[in-house]
Amino acid sequence: MKIDIRHAVMGDVYEIKNLINKQAQKGKMLPVSLNQVFENLRNFWVICDNRGKIIGCGALKIVWKNLGEIRSVVIRNTKQRKGYGTKLIEKLIQEAKELGIKKIFVLTYVPDFFERFGFVRTEKTKLPHKIWIDCINCPKFPRCDEIPMIKEL
Repeated sequence: MKIDIRHAVMGDVYEIKNLINKQAQKGKMLPVSLNQVFENLRNFWVICDNRGKIIGCGALKIVWKNLGEIRSVVIRNTKQRKGYGTKLIEKLIQEAKELGIKKIFVLTYVPDFFERFGFVRTEKTKLPHKIWIDCINCPKFPRCDEIPMIKEL
């Protein structure tokens, strides 16, 4: 499996948006706007196949002093269950450690996947109120059905 995981660049924005929103249409994650991808581009990583084609993406957002969030993780349907998602999550966790982040959380519809990396389910009320700023613009607000999970680093 020859892959390249790199920070996203301007030329990746439309592909990131399309990857995320295709899964969002299936109810597997929340949609993003083009503006959201541009504003958060520095948080994104992309994973590319041996031809340089983007097959997935994910982001690490710094939320607070010792807290980060892994978000917008998606692997193209035809490439799922081949280890690409695992490699991407490992890269995001590695970056969090390098930045000195002590805890990372995720809001997800696929908790089993994240449990493999040591994430544990938690109550939403145990996460700082600061993380809910994004929720106000969410189409599911206030009836969020994502599962909060956290990992100590």
